[in-house]
Amino acid sequence: MVLIGCFLLSYIIGSIPTAYILVKIIKNQDIRKIGSGNVGATNASRILGKPAVFFILGVDILKGIIPVVFIGDYILFRFNFLYPNILRLILGLLAIIGHDWSIFLNFKGGKGVATTFGVLIGLALEVEGIWKVLIFCAGTWMISLLLSRMVSFASISTALFFPVFMFIFNQRKEFIFISIILSIFIILKHISNIKRILKKKEPRI
Repeated sequence: MVLIGCFLLSYIIGSIPTAYILVKIIKNQDIRKIGSGNVGATNASRILGKPAVFFILGVDILKGIIPVVFIGDYILFRFNFLYPNILRLILGLLAIIGHDWSIFLNFKGGKGVATTFGVLIGLALEVEGIWKVLIFCAGTWMISLLLSRMVSFASISTALFFPVFMFIFNQRKEFIFISIILSIFIILKHISNIKRILKKKEPRI
């Protein structure tokens, strides 16, 4: 029961709609009815300005770190869990699912990039070798953003390379498998952006 409770808590933490709450508090507006309609930092910046982006990104990243590191440590302290890395993967995946399909937003949500990055940070703190994947993913995102000036393009590019980096740095099969799933999640969430990119209508920063 404790284990199930921790899994649910990871999902609920991921489900916290940071951008939606902030826009509601500051502007008393529904972010889903403004701009792109996405409940993420990029759309929130159109309403609240650029400073809000850093706060939202920070919280969304923490939503990935907390389940992997703190809830993971709590479970491992209480139980003799045989597969700690798999446990942390499950907790991180549940947080990302919560962000993408939030219980507080009728199972709709953001695109999961920041929370996935948070999970990767958490894994890098706990699992040997993941820090290399983290650095290369961050570098890919930054280079893609500088070249395209499109946040969506940077996120899609990084998602595509995410499993590749896992493979290059000889991570375990379950990590590669989960990275492929997360990559698919992010790409599916960016279908509308991909269509706009192909039509050369995607906004640039």
